[in-house]
This record gives sequence, structure tokens and C-alpha cells, in this order.
Amino acid sequence: MESALITVIVPIYNVAAYIDRCVDSIINQTYKNLEIILVDDGSTDGSSAKCDQWAARDSRITVVHQPNGGLSAARNTALDRMHGAMVTMVDGDDYIATDMVENLARLIEVSNANIAVTALASFYDDDEPKVSQGKVHIKIFTADEAIDDVFYQKTLNNSACTRLFRASIFKKLRFPVGMLYEDLAIAYDVLRAAGTVAFIDRQLYFYRKHSGSITATFSRKRTHVLDIMEGLEKRIAIVAPRHLPAVRSRLLSAYFNIFMLCPRDNEMADIATRCWTGIKRLRTSCLLDRHTRLKNKAASLLSYLGPHPLTWFKMG
Repeated sequence: MESALITVIVPIYNVAAYIDRCVDSIINQTYKNLEIILVDDGSTDGSSAKCDQWAARDSRITVVHQPNGGLSAARNTALDRMHGAMVTMVDGDDYIATDMVENLARLIEVSNANIAVTALASFYDDDEPKVSQGKVHIKIFTADEAIDDVFYQKTLNNSACTRLFRASIFKKLRFPVGMLYEDLAIAYDVLRAAGTVAFIDRQLYFYRKHSGSITATFSRKRTHVLDIMEGLEKRIAIVAPRHLPAVRSRLLSAYFNIFMLCPRDNEMADIATRCWTGIKRLRTSCLLDRHTRLKNKAASLLSYLGPHPLTWFKMG
């Protein structure tokens, strides 16, 4: 199994406080045949020097320094340079279990899938991840099943970071530069290209929540999720209408989430209006869809009382 070279892509931007734990978790993987690409995306906090120090310590590490272009640009740079037969991605402020790569590589081998996915455990800066214990389960999805599962927000999330991909998935695909929710933007195409997706419900990826996260504060960039999902809704209606209910369910989640987060002021009034219009358009069909998650149904019911009661509701 270890004959295959696996590339690990790590975008780095101003994460000097976290980079050591991240890279340490990668170089100490039980799977040793790794190509580790650290992409320093114009850091200004000492992360650049730390990247070079790690490269001096481990010959498997390559560092690319580039002007700041965002997470997508950093990932794309590494995708253009990688040599692995498979590839995984770890954000510079997160870290992974020492056997994550081995487990996902084995899962790809035994399932003949093109993507293997693990569960994640989230944690805050001053805490440690709470990892659930219990019997491990594995589930195999067809492409159609995986697409519906992701957009109905069930078992699989849409993060690129909890996955091991066969490199062929990214032969033509790249992340959209300058856009938030870049993982969601290519989720449909990635899953369609995969054919088969295998999931293991062990929490092997540890996602850090902190005030420096790009999605921790509200800005107009948060509406990128609406652009992505509205565009996908139009596209899916033409190329794959069977997935339209799932895509609309995810779009409704986005409308609710942005509507609840958006400040109630004149500057953001157009965003609130856009979301409320979308909620009214989709709520009935999603209420009638037995696959739509309960949070969407509850928020939809609440919305019939008007826009203000939604401020009491928390989406996730």
C-alpha cells in the first residue's frame, strides 16, 4: 500500500502560532511515502520562516512562497506542482491524527473508491478536540448518493480537508480564486468525477475554530455561498435535475444562515432582502421534501411568522 506517493497540501497564511502542530502531525504520519507541499501565501507573521525551518528538517517537505492570493490560489499552486498518485489537504491552523493518511489510503484500496472521507472533530483555541469513541463504520456511496448526501447536509461534509483524493480528480479541476466557500464551489464536480466515495466515521481531522478564521466575521464576501448555490441550482436544473431538491435544500440553508448573520442596517439591507426572497421561494418545496434536514424544516415553518422570528433560530 505504501508504494503510492501521497501529496499533502498545506496552505499557510499567518498561522505562526499553529503551524508547528500542523506540520508535526503530518511528518509523523504512520504512512511515510509523502510529498508535503507548504504554500506560504504571503504571510507576514513569521510563518514563512517556520515553513523554511520545517523544510530543512524533513526532505519530504517543499516550500513555495508566493504573494497573497487566498486559500484557493495556494491550493491551486500546490495542485499544479504535485507528483502524488493521491492527494490530501490540511489547513495550516488545523492538524490530523497520525494515522489519517494510512486509514484513508487503505480505505481507497479496499473500496476501489476515488475519494476517501473521514469525520472531523472541531475545537477552539484553548481546548482540545473531543473525539467520540465507539465502533467504526464504513459506508460506500455512488456519485449520485454522495452528491445528494453532501447537499442535504447528512453524513458527508463538503470540506476538501477531510478527504484523500486520487490525483486524477484534479486533472482539470481547480478551486475558484478570490471566493469564500471554495470547497462548496467545486463539490458537485469533484463528486461527479469520483464515481465512488468511501466514508469512515472515525474523527481523524481536527478543525480549529478561532477568531482569526476567514468566516468568523460577517462581510459581503459571505454572500459568495449564495452566488455559488444559486449558480449551481441553475446548472443542475439543466444537467442533473434529479439532484435539484438536494441543491435547493442546501441553498435554503445558505439563505437562512446569511439572513440570520447579516447585520440589520441599511448597508446590508440588500443582502437580507435577497435571502428573505430566496427563503420564501424555496421553503414550501423543502418542507414537502422528506430528505430535507429538520433544521431547514423548522426554520421554514418559523419563517411563515415573518422575518423577525428567524433571528431567534440558530442554523448549523
